Order: sequence, then C-alpha cells, then structure tokens
Amino acid sequence: MPSLELMINVQVPDEKEFALQLSKIGTKALGKPEGHITVSITYNKTLTFAGTFEPAFALSVMQLNGSVEANEKLSAAFSEFLKERLNIPNDRGYITFVDPGPGYVGFKGTTFATIMAKK
Repeated sequence: MPSLELMINVQVPDEKEFALQLSKIGTKALGKPEGHITVSITYNKTLTFAGTFEPAFALSVMQLNGSVEANEKLSAAFSEFLKERLNIPNDRGYITFVDPGPGYVGFKGTTFATIMAKK
C-alpha cells in the first residue's frame, strides 16, 4: 500500500511515463508489488528550496511498518532517481517518511488493521 507523492519545480516532458518510472523504482526500493503502489506527481513552479527556484523536490513516502534502516536505503534510491532523471541534486529537497499505522489507511471499505487481523 505504499504511496509516493512527489512535488517538483521541474517540468517533465512525459509526466505519465515519469510516473510509471517512479512506480517501478518504488516497487524495487520498497520491495512491494507494483499493483499496491500509488504515485502522484505535482509540478509546482513556485516550489522553492533554500530561498531559490533552482530545481527542487518534496517527496512523501507513506508505507506501513517502515523502519529507520529501510528509510536510509529508500532515501538513497529516490535521491539517485531524481538526480538521474531530473538532474535535481539530493540537497535540493526533503523526503518525508510517513507510517500512519494500519488503522489509519483505508482499503476495500475497511482498514488495513482489519485486513491484517484476518490473516
């Protein structure tokens, strides 16, 4: 159920293709099936970082049962992806890792707390 929400101030020529690439990187980095990952990309020309409009990003990674150790690896993987694909340096944005807990994520008309309890 991971969700990736990326805000960038760099225009992407093919947003749909870029979103699919981010989904594939997320699949590999998170170790989750691509069918469980959502990706959202927002272009925001007013996004600033460190007081400038130089290329920048803000990425939110929501997942259940994350860990500090895993977040280190995820930070490296997503930073490398953004550098390679958009030429945004890893010091031009933040990645936030959010674990809301299974009772706070809904799916199929229930929550993951209920789904996980049935397993």
